[in-house]
Amino acid sequence: MENLKVFLGIFIKGTIHLLFWVGVYFFYTYYLGYGSTNIKYINKFTYYLMPITISIGYFFLYFLIPKYLLVKKHFFFILYSIYTFIISFFFIAFSIFYGMISSSHLSSGKTPPLTKTIPYIIFGVYFIILIIIFIGLVIQNYKSTLRDEDLKNKFLQTQLQLKEQELKYLKMQIHPHFLFNTLNTLYGFALKKADEAPDMILKLSSLLDYILYQVEKPEVLLVNEIQHIEDYISLEKMRFQDSLNVKFSKEIHKDSLLISPMIFLPFVENAFKHGMQINGILTIDMNIKTSENSINFSISNSHKNFMKSKKGIGLTNIKKRLTMLFQNNFTLETKSSDNIYEVQLKIPARNE
Repeated sequence: MENLKVFLGIFIKGTIHLLFWVGVYFFYTYYLGYGSTNIKYINKFTYYLMPITISIGYFFLYFLIPKYLLVKKHFFFILYSIYTFIISFFFIAFSIFYGMISSSHLSSGKTPPLTKTIPYIIFGVYFIILIIIFIGLVIQNYKSTLRDEDLKNKFLQTQLQLKEQELKYLKMQIHPHFLFNTLNTLYGFALKKADEAPDMILKLSSLLDYILYQVEKPEVLLVNEIQHIEDYISLEKMRFQDSLNVKFSKEIHKDSLLISPMIFLPFVENAFKHGMQINGILTIDMNIKTSENSINFSISNSHKNFMKSKKGIGLTNIKKRLTMLFQNNFTLETKSSDNIYEVQLKIPARNE
């Protein structure tokens, strides 16, 4: 398959070159023989101009332009171009005189077979050379643009792969953190041989299923992410029993909204892990509200002597993920008062 592509490329390129030189040949016959009736003489004379024209054209196209002009060696390009025009002038003149002599037997009558004098013939040859130089510059500029685009695409692709790898690494950090908190809760129930343990295992199974089959996706439905959070809250309610007061309000205007998985969970985990009971009650208040352009999430928890340095890896990772996913197109604010710590997050909304 690769060899076929190479062959087709060579064939198409060769065909284009052939058509161009056939066009040059017809230009010469028209230019030199305009008004003349001696077609045989014009055709044979043109044969002697073609080799020198082709040689000079390819010398510029494949040597002077790429070796000097494109690498910005303008002085040498101008110098060698002058040398080329001087030397080529003698070869062109030789080709003209040789062509006239070789074609003289085809001339007849008093009417000259050529309608152009020698200076005009030389001008015609250099006119073709200038066209070849112009075409060469256009082609090289086009190739340069393609190379720049290719390099840019490869650079962006490499950046994307690095971001994907970093996101996977951050998610791997979040998973053990989440599992550690949840298994600690289950371990406490197992020690007490509580009746809630089977239901808790079922909830944990649902959470693990979500992690295994959903979290590796770049995006999931917001409603599924909310269900995941509600399963986590159910587990924590079993652990805290009557010492927990949780409110989770949701205003979802469209079920087709998408979101990166486990964006909100670290905030929820931290609220349970670092929240403090006041008067024997841990109070947590969560809210998700959506609009056409944004998803707004807020969570607050009761606390005492709050220390930001104890927030663990969850909040640090989520800040990194938010930056990688949305660049600067998000807002994350934290507030701390005497008894309440609050997080507010706003991210762009995207539909399925």
